[in-house]
Amino acid sequence: MKTIEAVSYPVHFQEESYAELSKLIQNKDYSTLFVLVDENTMEHCYPKFIPNLKTDKTIEVIEIESGEINKNLETCVGLWNAITELGGDRKSLLITLGGGVITDMGGFVASCFKRGIDFVNIPTTLLSMVDASVGGKTGVDLGVLKNQIGLFANPQMVIVDDQYLATVSERELKSGMAEIIKYGVTYDVSLFAHIKEHKEANISNLIFRSVEIKNEVVLKDPKEKNLRKILNFGHTLGHAIESFYLESEDKENLTHGEAIAIGMVCESYISNKLLDFPLQKVNDLKEVVLAIYDKIDLLSEDFSAIMDLLKHDKKNVNGQVNFVLLNDFEDFKLDCKVSEDLIQESLHFYNA
Repeated sequence: MKTIEAVSYPVHFQEESYAELSKLIQNKDYSTLFVLVDENTMEHCYPKFIPNLKTDKTIEVIEIESGEINKNLETCVGLWNAITELGGDRKSLLITLGGGVITDMGGFVASCFKRGIDFVNIPTTLLSMVDASVGGKTGVDLGVLKNQIGLFANPQMVIVDDQYLATVSERELKSGMAEIIKYGVTYDVSLFAHIKEHKEANISNLIFRSVEIKNEVVLKDPKEKNLRKILNFGHTLGHAIESFYLESEDKENLTHGEAIAIGMVCESYISNKLLDFPLQKVNDLKEVVLAIYDKIDLLSEDFSAIMDLLKHDKKNVNGQVNFVLLNDFEDFKLDCKVSEDLIQESLHFYNA
């Protein structure tokens, strides 16, 4: 599988990628290698990774607790202290080995430590392979508000090796499918058609095309001034729903993909009402989502709390919520204003 060249770094695929990582370490002559993991990737992924790393450099493993709840500045402070105590300097390299939390937070930690050290992303979940590891976004949550603190920073390289998918649950695999569906409806409808028709999916091909799409978009708009906003389809409302479940003590947390899938259904309904996005395609999207994800009962009494969280979306301007909506598949409209009544109507549509 060919390497994809991003703006300032390569995305390598499968086992041959590790030779490129070893070459990078040798050429850059790093002082120390830090590998950031959580308890799951330490147990299941690190043993697969470490035999592929050919180097005589000192390797320090730093482990954090898994979960979105730990993606915060407090964890970052702990990581900066750990790197400092282990002798990290400006010639150190941080390797992130994990899912979206590890990838987002690891890049942020590396980019801030001593005003920036190099990092390499090795995503281990489908979600992080097709989304978090590529594009240069790093960050952490502020309370339950998603990705409020962060910056744009590019890794030295990304290694996408789908052998790690054997270590994740079916629920995590499904979480990553939401981002692939998003690429399909906004950019390449053949991806969506492939999933809709329930063909035997070649996951390697789906991953490669998804990374290719994200890279094409980011190359045209690295700082999300225009085109890159399409990657937020489903995320405006989806992030608010994800945050609501994260802060609710009596509800089970949703995965990122589960929340984004709900967001895509709702935002496609809003697209129908505001832009005449065909109702049949709204129903097609809803059908695909409900075939993959368990139905979530969104309670009417929770809508106001979700609306309050929506007002904190980082893409808002002057207090106005901005949506990416669809005129049609592969035909989108940016910065759409939507009334609260219509947003709540879309939540009822998902429930119906």
